[in-house]
Amino acid sequence: MDTNQYLEMFLEESKEHLQACNEQLLELEKNPDDLAIVNEIFRAAHTLKGMSATMGYEDIANLTHKMENVLDAIRNSKIRVTPEILDVVFESSDALEEMVIDIEQGGTGKKDVEKLVTMLNQIEAGKSPLVTVEEPVVTANVYDESEGLVYDDFEQTVISQSIEQGFNAFEIKVILRDDCLLKAARVFMVFEILEKTGEVVKTYPTVERLENEEFDSQFTVVVVTKDDAEDLKAKVQKVSELESTEVQSVQFPSASSSNSETAVTMEETTLPTVAKSEKTEASAKPEAAKNKRTGNSHSANKTIRVNIDRLDVLMNLFEELVIDRGRLQSIATELQNAELNETTERMTRISGDLQNIILNMRMVPVETVFNRFPKMVRQLARDLDKKINLEIIGAETELDRTVIDEIGDPLVHLIRNALDHGVESPAQRIAAGKPEEGTVTLRAYHSGNHVFIELEDDGAGVNRQRVLNKAIERGIVSPDVADTLTDKQVAELILSSGFSTAEKLTDVSGRGVGLDVVKSTIESLGGHISIDSKEGQGSLFQVQLPLTLSIISVMLVQLQKEIFAVPLSSIIETAIIHNADILNAHNQRVIDFRGKIVPLVDLREIFDTGLPEELEELKSVVIVRKGESLAALIVDSFIGQQEIVLKSLGNYLQSVFAISGATILGNGQVALIVDCNALIK
Repeated sequence: MDTNQYLEMFLEESKEHLQACNEQLLELEKNPDDLAIVNEIFRAAHTLKGMSATMGYEDIANLTHKMENVLDAIRNSKIRVTPEILDVVFESSDALEEMVIDIEQGGTGKKDVEKLVTMLNQIEAGKSPLVTVEEPVVTANVYDESEGLVYDDFEQTVISQSIEQGFNAFEIKVILRDDCLLKAARVFMVFEILEKTGEVVKTYPTVERLENEEFDSQFTVVVVTKDDAEDLKAKVQKVSELESTEVQSVQFPSASSSNSETAVTMEETTLPTVAKSEKTEASAKPEAAKNKRTGNSHSANKTIRVNIDRLDVLMNLFEELVIDRGRLQSIATELQNAELNETTERMTRISGDLQNIILNMRMVPVETVFNRFPKMVRQLARDLDKKINLEIIGAETELDRTVIDEIGDPLVHLIRNALDHGVESPAQRIAAGKPEEGTVTLRAYHSGNHVFIELEDDGAGVNRQRVLNKAIERGIVSPDVADTLTDKQVAELILSSGFSTAEKLTDVSGRGVGLDVVKSTIESLGGHISIDSKEGQGSLFQVQLPLTLSIISVMLVQLQKEIFAVPLSSIIETAIIHNADILNAHNQRVIDFRGKIVPLVDLREIFDTGLPEELEELKSVVIVRKGESLAALIVDSFIGQQEIVLKSLGNYLQSVFAISGATILGNGQVALIVDCNALIK
């Protein structure tokens, strides 16, 4: 059966089950005697095992199988949960995630997990996972003369289903003569014969060991074929330098209901290539794909998975529709036709509703990013020898998928910074009169057309003097200016390029990667980051992000013959000023805006559109903001507000100063979009 058609479904479901495992493992660490949690982990592992076996990813299936054994022993009270056991299970979960990611990236999902399997087997046997064993632990591929080959779940079901469909399954034991010189060549010849008669399901030793001649004089091959035993034996014996050949039907040991070797159900398995059928293709689908965990079957039928690429295509088509809508509005205004105006207004309302639907389809809960952090915080806290409790609030808050994809790494940096530099050690916290366990809170919420993500800790806060000393040393601020900065401005100095107060670089603190990388990434998304900190009490990092990056509201302004767009999210207000209102401070033109000195920037000079021939008495300005910083942008005139489609300038023009993109207006003219952050910076 061609399993490629189910690959995307397998990856999505596998990530969900692994996430469920991680979440429940964290809960189990807090409540080691809660068997209900163990049952949840067991169910997730069991489903993942079946799905992996279905898709033919045996390494994942086998490792999950061993995890399942340990979990089964825990829920049957054969062993108790200890930190050492949880560490091994967490490590196994990490290995499974790596294998799934490898498959997602086009790999085979294979990984050397022999050490983990050994430790899991030790745990199941009631031994400490830290004890080194000299004898190799028996695994599914080890040959035992008294019992024969041991088959894993996937192999058992493949063979059983093949027999049901009229195939024969044989174990062919081949012994080479003592004087055989080229053992690998004889193995190859045997394989060539068997593969012409049927499908090889299993070998002992492994194919790699056979190819490298890492065996004595005998090997066993399991095949599914239409031939009978005598015909098969006769064909194999034609190979020279064979001492003997034994052919016998495959016999499975009886399964125990409580034993972890129990055969998996039909929903968790598939057949080899030689045993395709319509019936098995239907049964081969992963269990989770057929039975959604969203409740009853009625609700499951109302949910479908859509590839994000299809939504991108849909969004691009809608963006073209928005451009044409603007063109129609422009024509309707010129012609002053009542019927055309009415139709255009109706089209505007409908397309607005359509826009909301498409944007909502692209929305993803920030939970998909937040879910990775509890496990990360657990490990980092142990590495730093700190006690830290992570609280997550508002994980259901939704963001555009394109923003979600980019925000993960900046948040990882912020959390690492909070744990390494923010929260103190237990001894330091007790000395400061705080609980020995620090609290880090990650929250998300909507506000207007933005999503805010906040990271708050109750640690030591930003040391004002230490930050100022480092900023002066690095030339970021001058000593004169340093004394005039507010605590908030001092805190935000740590976002400057090349700034770090770490006395030594560690894996946790980011190996020299500063918070300026976080700042630039967030600003590239049209967002903003700010910091509030109180020394000795903690810090609050606030990230402001747009709901979407594709369609934005702007103020269109005229600069001579050119039209520019200023994002409304950056605008505080527009105003008309007199020449007499313009002042000079430090060789910079400024204005007094509501009691605050604001730098004045003439966009006509910045973009070289040309200045008016006559001296103006009145000037039109747009007051824009980036965090606490303001600027007044001089323009020729205001055109009005409009929703526009943001288009990238492409790689060739990516370094154009103060321009973040372009759009096509209703009259077909291209308008450049002003990057207010770059201007203020």
